[in-house]
Amino acid sequence: MVRSNKVRKILKLAKGYRGRSKNNFRLAVRRVQKGLQYAYRDRRQKKRNVRKLWITQVNAGVRAYGTSYSEFMHGLKVSNVELDRKVLADMAANEPYSFKSVHDVCDMLGNLELVEGRKAKRLKKEGSSESE
Repeated sequence: MVRSNKVRKILKLAKGYRGRSKNNFRLAVRRVQKGLQYAYRDRRQKKRNVRKLWITQVNAGVRAYGTSYSEFMHGLKVSNVELDRKVLADMAANEPYSFKSVHDVCDMLGNLELVEGRKAKRLKKEGSSESE
């Protein structure tokens, strides 16, 4: 059977689909187009999900030392520590002592105390509003 290159290409991409979508050109075109749309969308979603996972892992590592994720990241920025979330997540999971030293660098410079100072002010403010 003689088929054009376009048909051959689409049916090759439709290999593994269920039902007539793998043999019938008209159905295969629709399925392949939708499949390519999903692939385009999910390549971007994959990046989002991996970043979300890194943030969760860093947060879990930081909570062990009594700090929140946002306070820790602020401390890193102020301390000029340029470690990205991927490296921090790996350190939190596999090298807890190294991660602790990074946390201590932020804490030693007093950056986390500044943030905790804000927290103390907030608690003081809430305490004074309750007494009124």
